[in-house]
Amino acid sequence: MSHPAPTRPAAVPGARRPELPPVHGAVICVAAPCLAISPEHGQLTGRGIDGIYRSGRRLLSRCVLRVGGRDPVSVQGRSLGADRAAFTATVRTGAELGPDPDIGVERVRHADGTERITLRSFALRPVRLPVEVLLGTDLADLAAVAAGRTGPELPAGVHAAGLRWSTGEAQAVTAADPAPDDALASAGLLRWQLELGPGESRTIELRTTQDRSARAPAGQVANPLAEARAEGDDPRAGAWFATSVADLGALLLRDPAEPGDCFAAAGAPWRLGLAPAEALWAARMALPLGTGLAAATMRVLSRTQTGGRGPEAGKIPGPLRGAGPQLPPGCTGTEATLAFPTVLAEARLWGMPEDELARLLPAAEKCLEWLRGALGEDGFLADPDPGPRRCETQAHAHRAALLGADLLAACGRPGAQEWRERAAHLRERFRAGFWIDGPDGGRPAAALHPDGRPLPRLTGAAAHLLDTGLLGGGRPAPGLLDGTRTEQLARLLGAPAMDCGWGLRSMAVKEPGHNPFGHRSGAVRAYESAVAVAGLAQAGFEKEASGLLGGLLDAAEAFGYRLPEMFASEQRTTAGVPLPHPAACRPAAVAAAAGVHVLSAVVGIRPDAPAGTVALVPLPGAPLGALRLSGLRVAGEPFSVRISRLGLAMVEEAADALQLGG
Repeated sequence: MSHPAPTRPAAVPGARRPELPPVHGAVICVAAPCLAISPEHGQLTGRGIDGIYRSGRRLLSRCVLRVGGRDPVSVQGRSLGADRAAFTATVRTGAELGPDPDIGVERVRHADGTERITLRSFALRPVRLPVEVLLGTDLADLAAVAAGRTGPELPAGVHAAGLRWSTGEAQAVTAADPAPDDALASAGLLRWQLELGPGESRTIELRTTQDRSARAPAGQVANPLAEARAEGDDPRAGAWFATSVADLGALLLRDPAEPGDCFAAAGAPWRLGLAPAEALWAARMALPLGTGLAAATMRVLSRTQTGGRGPEAGKIPGPLRGAGPQLPPGCTGTEATLAFPTVLAEARLWGMPEDELARLLPAAEKCLEWLRGALGEDGFLADPDPGPRRCETQAHAHRAALLGADLLAACGRPGAQEWRERAAHLRERFRAGFWIDGPDGGRPAAALHPDGRPLPRLTGAAAHLLDTGLLGGGRPAPGLLDGTRTEQLARLLGAPAMDCGWGLRSMAVKEPGHNPFGHRSGAVRAYESAVAVAGLAQAGFEKEASGLLGGLLDAAEAFGYRLPEMFASEQRTTAGVPLPHPAACRPAAVAAAAGVHVLSAVVGIRPDAPAGTVALVPLPGAPLGALRLSGLRVAGEPFSVRISRLGLAMVEEAADALQLGG
């Protein structure tokens, strides 16, 4: 199965790796597979990565507005939502004396290629304005743009109401309403003469599409996510939750094999396609918004599952992913295969319909069959084989075994006891092999080398040891660590070496090779921070969970509530702000879902829809004050809950069949 959007450009042996263009200062609008990337002033200049894209193809790279022969003076660029942004500017025509501008310009740009340019006159007398829009494109592939391998702008042809460009394999059309008074293909120029009386405004609409139709065909699928809301004493919680839900919806892509199924693309702009592990983690964290996304994502991935009887049978394929300077790349397919039974088991607890569960259960069983054959003689899972035994991989395998056993037992399938025994064996071996004792209480190894030697690095991946998952009755599954070592890990994650004040570092600050911008060697990864907050909350470590939660919420505010997939982990100072990573995707699926996951963890919702119960175990101390989540989904019905300033939980709305327990 293929997906049209590109991933990061592949490295060429012996060649210097291309540097991704910086996007941290860009205004990104996304409605997958549509994408608009603009500078803060809003003028698409034809340089860098700016442009209007669809399915990984740049349809428009230059869109420069001139009013009265002048470039408008930029005042503000801002996001209006996941899929649109506004750019405000002014023009001083000279019709009035003094320094004040007399024309206001508002440009609203949508990810689907629609742009509305509104000019408003503040002059005291009528003005006649020449308005020009200079257009151009190279019709380049996004991967070529990322690698700096784009060609020159293509010659334009006059379209009935605008301009068009074409190559042997692609075409783009920009149409205008009202039609321009003049169109010069050789200059890529559309021109109008507008007359504005005092206080009057006129709007020009530009529509950029891949064909000559009036409108771009809708790219978004039916959104399976509930329109939930958060509100409370801290208004930032509501803003973060709303942006998270909107960004997740904007990243949804159709599966070309089954257009009725969708998944969350990994992120914009570089990864607007399927990344199996991240699609599953995003769907898992979004379960409070309903099980529809999880079900669709698992249907998509089950169609990719390796068949046959070999050692790879049952595995969900996925690309390698860099792991920093300490370890070789890991296999995201391993992570996705272990996540599949976990997500299905928890989706069942949130109320996945029985027919959907039955449809997906065989694929989950195949994932467990693969895990059975992939476990080494030492009881650990190598990633890749033969290679290191990563700490987080053992956590994923252990969770898959326990939740898989719970799933098998609930569905009347054989093998549950075997997987519980395998999980117990993995716990025993992990505690003996992975824990490094020390005078400060010790730490988990980041990995074991194939010969059994531990890699003594403290990394953010250790947070996955706290993410045990939920069993029937809303009970947390047991973890790989015992109580004493879990408490020590909580202290480590909450200490300044790991908590930079904006979130969890991906590697402790004093470890060899630490880099505050390193995506696996120091930078804050929003997803890993959310896993840590939820895991600490579930394990009862209020102080550490609240500390990371506060920093992550502050970071979300600094980034306009759209957290990037990663950002620099420089230690927080009194007047400091989090530093963006220049190549980070924003929005990114797991970073967007992190907002839903963290705020749901504060409330502590633990459902068991098949048993007709839901437990509430809120984070003690009410770190955000009073908080209300409404419009969630449990057992397929609306679910709303309120936490008081004293940390008391109350269900306000739920399915009739649900009883409060726990």
